[in-house]
Amino acid sequence: MLLNQMKYFVAVVEHNSFTEAAAASFISQSAISQQIQSLEEELGVELLHRKHRSFQLTPAGEHFYRQSKLLLADITKLKRETIQIGESEESQLKIGYLRVYGGLELHEAVAVFSERYPEISLSIINGTHEELYHELRQKSVDIVLSDQRRAFSEDYMNVELVRSEMYAELSIRNPLSRQTELTLTELKDIPCILIATKEQQAIEEDYYKHTLGFRGNFLFAESLDEGRLLVAGNRGFLPIESVGTLPQPVGTIRRIPLVKDQAAITRKYCAFWQKKRSNYYIEEFAELLKELLIKE
Repeated sequence: MLLNQMKYFVAVVEHNSFTEAAAASFISQSAISQQIQSLEEELGVELLHRKHRSFQLTPAGEHFYRQSKLLLADITKLKRETIQIGESEESQLKIGYLRVYGGLELHEAVAVFSERYPEISLSIINGTHEELYHELRQKSVDIVLSDQRRAFSEDYMNVELVRSEMYAELSIRNPLSRQTELTLTELKDIPCILIATKEQQAIEEDYYKHTLGFRGNFLFAESLDEGRLLVAGNRGFLPIESVGTLPQPVGTIRRIPLVKDQAAITRKYCAFWQKKRSNYYIEEFAELLKELLIKE
């Protein structure tokens, strides 16, 4: 069975005409008719029931049409991915993740992926949500692990990985650290520590204040480690999310669940990448990351 025969058959069905299918395929009508006839002879079943100048799909033909569409799409994708890899001097997968992310699953996913695909060079950056979104639009990264802050776009693959609960990390010197849960109202007089570069501070503050409902003053740190040093010094509290396995903080810091209306505050974390740049390795990494997060 030739690949072209499948293409010709799909064209005939979708144009509902041998003449139009032949024109679209840039061959003669007699040639496309002969190819379909050869296909039926090879399979030993009738795919098209012909009646005068019209035809109807047989049950076998309907099945063959649906499966051919899927196979042809897979072949087109395979061809595109192979060309992308072949045109690159060194095949790379560029990954971005949130600067505030502290889970272990990303590290494990990188290790497993590198072992499975040693021919792929990995490069990794971190940033705020908006920084990662910019990098994704500029094609500086292939895939990002980030929280959802806007409606899903049809131009991107938006794979939900996990719904994570929010916590507040507090110094054990703060009286609130003795509680088993905290509300944002109880934290309103304590500075909220956010992880952001100077350029992103206003954006992060606006999101936490007006979207998530955090109150009071804000302090900023450029890394998770720096933020936790501020917490250890009892300068404020650090909002953090349990995306997968989050290691316990040092003994001078307590992590306490955040609640609203007696229910845990949760956030959605996703893998995002541009649909038109999708390939096997991006999809494989996203699936691997999702498996690891769900497992935990």
